[in-house]
Amino acid sequence: MHSKSTKISFATIIFIVLKQKTKMALLIVGHPELDKSIANNAIIEEVKKHDLDIEIRYLHQLYPDYKIDINAEQAALLRHETIIFQYPFYWYNAPAILKLWFDEVFTYQFAYGSKGYKLKGKNFLLSFTVGAPQQEYQALGEHHFGIPEFCKNFEQTAYYAQMNYMAPIYSFGTSTAAGYKESEIRDKAKAHAKILVSALLNLK
Repeated sequence: MHSKSTKISFATIIFIVLKQKTKMALLIVGHPELDKSIANNAIIEEVKKHDLDIEIRYLHQLYPDYKIDINAEQAALLRHETIIFQYPFYWYNAPAILKLWFDEVFTYQFAYGSKGYKLKGKNFLLSFTVGAPQQEYQALGEHHFGIPEFCKNFEQTAYYAQMNYMAPIYSFGTSTAAGYKESEIRDKAKAHAKILVSALLNLK
């Protein structure tokens, strides 16, 4: 439970939002070790090269203590029509800080509830990297399931908040631990970013 002293009214959040410039998209980066990531860093840098009206929020820089500023994050969500989640695929899910972000930010009477659904109609887009090769993510592969099946929790989250769940963008073979060369990973990251940028431009 959050104490009343840390809460502000939704009307106050709306006022804050209206006082700020509305941007096309919000990119939420949920990588716990972004400084060590080849693929995710390259994707973000490629996206930044394009003339996109985009706000980027690096969760681990903002919240190294994992204490999410709920009001700030909700206000950021309200500023945009498209929300992108950029992260590495960890244990068939997103890293802990991104899971915590959803737990803290998608609150009752904001993301859902009789007075909620404040994100209704906004675009929800997953963009992530998978270290292993594609052939491992199938019925007879090492991980037994295809990637879309591991995204069902996010898909349902978007549906429950009445958001528009877009087809996820993901790239396989993005880890040196899996035997891929850094040059290979960078090439895949550039191709990934190109698809992501195209998806955003098509929304304009």
